[in-house]
Amino acid sequence: LGAASIAGVGVAGMGVQLVNMAKMGIVTGVRALVARFIGAGDTASANHVAQQAFIISAAFSVVMVTVGIFLAEPILIMLGVEPDVVAEGAAYMRIMFVGAAAMSFRMMSEGIMQASGDTMTPMRVGIFFRLFHVALCPFLIFGWWAFPRMGVSGAAMTSVISDVLGLSLLLWILFTGRTRLGLTLKNFRLDLGIIWRAVKVGIPAAVMSIQMTFGHLILMWIIVRFGTVAVAAHTVCQRVEGFVHMPAQGLGMAAGVLAGQNLGAGKPERAVRSGWLAMGLLEAVMVVGAVMILVWAENIVRIFNPEPNLVETTSAFLRIATAGYIMFGVAIVVMQCLNGAGDTIPPMIVALIM
Repeated sequence: LGAASIAGVGVAGMGVQLVNMAKMGIVTGVRALVARFIGAGDTASANHVAQQAFIISAAFSVVMVTVGIFLAEPILIMLGVEPDVVAEGAAYMRIMFVGAAAMSFRMMSEGIMQASGDTMTPMRVGIFFRLFHVALCPFLIFGWWAFPRMGVSGAAMTSVISDVLGLSLLLWILFTGRTRLGLTLKNFRLDLGIIWRAVKVGIPAAVMSIQMTFGHLILMWIIVRFGTVAVAAHTVCQRVEGFVHMPAQGLGMAAGVLAGQNLGAGKPERAVRSGWLAMGLLEAVMVVGAVMILVWAENIVRIFNPEPNLVETTSAFLRIATAGYIMFGVAIVVMQCLNGAGDTIPPMIVALIM
């Protein structure tokens, strides 16, 4: 759709990601509690924590919808982007935030399953609804077949629809006992104590996650002064780096869950071993990712857009960024292990200093 559309989605996507990172922090708090109770063999308490997690998700969703309806355009105007970028980005941001309820509950459902030790089921569901997402996208973006041409708004709409599909499958699996922690609403009640415990553990993790996205948002505010092509280049960089960082998030999350479960079971030495193993595996993955980008940067960027200026700018940025990939892998595993253990203050302090 061109540089303005890429830039609009990129800037608006950062606003969405900022809120998602706050949500991920709260999910971290819930995961830590569920993992501890599962490790101790107390499934009733783990189920109770999961019930309270959905209350947290409902409250968070109300905030996100409100922000999307009233603040989408002011946020983009404040960043100083061009009017055509504001028009594209505001439409994308508004739909993404209004549809945030499904995304919020989906993330929490995935977190509950992962903390119980079942990472395969969320992966299978994720593969299914993301393939659906990819298949539906061009129909709504370009107006294929009987669908309307919605452009950037179509990209946001397909994201919301796929989140609803993923959430429906995850809830069905959770409440029918097809995963390690079969949820039930039996003895359901509001428990402010558990909610506060999850939030107290999650707030430092949320701050840790938000600071990185907030840093990118400030960087974007600076890059805007160099024009729409520069903003689009930064957006493509973020997308490419997202693929490299996903293994880090996955292995880090796994190490954090194992740390929480092993500590709950009274086996701290196993928690330490799982952290070192995850770190070793991740370092190998990050080295491979860095080498691929160094060799094929231009070819990777052309997948998104073939405009020469965009390819040149993005490739230069990506090659410089590979220098940080190695230490990123170490940092994310150590931070997630500490988060999984419920000790979220040290990672928050380190992240803020960084």
